[in-house]
Parts: sequence; C-alpha cells; structure tokens
Amino acid sequence: MFAFVIRRILISIPVLIGSTILTFLMVKATGDPLQNLKLRNPPVPRHTIALEEHRLHLDESWPAQYWHWISNVVLHGNFGPAINSTDNIGHNLFLAMQVTARLVILSVIISLILAVITGVYSAVRQYSITDYTTTFMGFLFLSMPVFWFAILLKQGGIWYNQHVASGTFYTIGEKSVFLTDNSEWSRIKDYAGHLILPTIVLSLAGYAGWTRFTRASMLEVLNSDYVRLARSKGLKPRQVLVKHALRTALIPLTTVTALDIAALLGGAIVTETVFQWHGMGNLFLTALRQLDFNVMLAWLLVTATIVILFNLLADILYGVLDPRIRHA
Repeated sequence: MFAFVIRRILISIPVLIGSTILTFLMVKATGDPLQNLKLRNPPVPRHTIALEEHRLHLDESWPAQYWHWISNVVLHGNFGPAINSTDNIGHNLFLAMQVTARLVILSVIISLILAVITGVYSAVRQYSITDYTTTFMGFLFLSMPVFWFAILLKQGGIWYNQHVASGTFYTIGEKSVFLTDNSEWSRIKDYAGHLILPTIVLSLAGYAGWTRFTRASMLEVLNSDYVRLARSKGLKPRQVLVKHALRTALIPLTTVTALDIAALLGGAIVTETVFQWHGMGNLFLTALRQLDFNVMLAWLLVTATIVILFNLLADILYGVLDPRIRHA
C-alpha cells in the first residue's frame, strides 16, 4: 500500500506543475492589470507607471515572471504584492479559506451521507415509491441552477424571518458583526445559524448527481455474480449488502466526488456571492474585477492544489476499497 501511495504522489507532482503553468498563462491573457492606472484623467506620469511595472515584475518576460512567481511561492510562501492594496495575499487567502472550508466540508459530508443512503435504498427497492421519489428529487435539484436556488432559499429565509420567527435564518454574511454575548458557545451558534441556508444549497447541488451514481453503481453490483454467490452461501442480506456490494459500489462514487470538488468550489463562489460571505468566492471576484493578477494566481493555485489532492485521496481510497488496484 505504501508503494502504491508513493506512485500516486509522484504522478501528481507533474500534474501540479503543469497546472501552475496553465494557470499563469490564462491569468496573463486576461488583460493589463495597470489598465485603470494608464487610463486615468489627468494622465499618470510615465515614470510612476514604470515604477509600478517594475514592482509587479511586468517589465520582464512571461517566463521570467512565471519563475519569479513560482519560486517565491515554493521557497518563501510569498504570493507576491497585491496591485490595489498593501495587504498580505497569503494572510487574506488563509482567512478566506477558513470561511469557505466551513461551508464546503460540511456540504460534502452531508451530500455524501444523503447520496449513499438514498442511492443504496433506491437500488435495493428498485421501482418502489421511494425509488421514484428520490429519482424525481435528484433530477429536480440537478436541473436547478445554483444561483437561482440560492436566491430562492434566501428569499424564503427572509420571508420566514418576517412572518414567522424573526432571526431564525441568517441570510447575510458568514457571521454576525456584533454579538451581545461573546462566549465560545454564542460564536458557535452564530456560525451554525449562518451556515444553514448556504449549506442546504451546496449539499443538495452535490447530492443530486451523487445519489444517481450511487444507485446505478449499486444496481450493477447487486446483479453481479459474486453477490449472487454470497447470497447462495447463505450470508445475511445485510452482510451481503454492506460487506460485499457497498464496498465495490463506492468506487465510482469516490471518482465522481473527487472530480466534482472543482464544481463545488465553483458553486461556493456563487453561493457566497448570494449570501454575501467573505470567503474564497468574494476574494476571487474582487481580484477578477480589479485584474489583480497575484491574487487570482494565488486563488487558482490553491484551488488546483485542492482538486489534485482530492484526486490523490480518491486514488488512495481505490486501493483501500479494492486491493487489486494497488498492484495495477
């Protein structure tokens, strides 16, 4: 198993390097980060523009800029200077990641639990009322755009607060600006209250596709020869389902979950925008509006690393779920 993990890590390294190169090229192709400065009226002195280009290394070739950027990130953890502020990019990125991580991690856990439970039950009770109901709900949530569902849920929370119980659902921000009680328990309750609606949005968005994959994979496994053999040997239905069928059926779900992490991060940008969270989504959109290259590069680098790490984790889980894969 150790050799299998080492092989997968070594394969991931060139993938990460390639992603940094593509990320750098795409960001550089978006436009001139000093465009607003050059178009000011009255015009900014050329000397001032030249100093700013030198500070941001824009007066160097693209290969030289890439090497300067990636070497500083790897060796010093320095993402470079921000264009429109003196803030530390790494510090701001870390704070934004903490906010987004609360939302994404909780959403993934809830989505997986719901997908496995409903997918397995639908496969075992194929063509039952429960199967038809979960299928309908899955396609319903799969067809709804994330931004539309987030706006709908936010308006529903506002209506509930106004007509039923004031303050039940928090619809703005990731935390309250002012708390009358600053105890640890009050902060936890405040975080939890702000998490409810955004978590529902992302959880159902992930659950919709994952439950269909779980059901399809489970149906295929239940009809396989080795499951029939296990039943014919007199094993208990629960033992056949959990020990023999579910373990194999989880392999496709593991693949889909790892690949969908990027989609969930994209959904988090939309969800955070609707609910006005100051997480990774807000950080990226602000940098995109201002063409702040170094912030965009830092965000994309971290996102690419997360996606690669989740795919690496999926590869390792393959080896745990199916020992034959370790020797492939």
